[in-house]
Amino acid sequence: MPDTPTAEQIEKHYSAAMDSVNLINALMAQDSRTTEDQDTVARNVEHLQLMVAKDYWTTENLAPFNNAITAGS
Repeated sequence: MPDTPTAEQIEKHYSAAMDSVNLINALMAQDSRTTEDQDTVARNVEHLQLMVAKDYWTTENLAPFNNAITAGS
């Protein structure tokens, strides 16, 4: 069974996931996206889907993750 991450590690995971949220939101706000942009959105949506499924979250707000997944899908 994998070790439970420390609070500091969870904070880093959350921060990295928020980077994906911000990137998805920025790209989806553009009037048009290149193929590369679309690939970037898809990779970041996949990252967020993996992160939402983690069971180590405590009081973190995962709504931005879910909203970005919806926006990018």
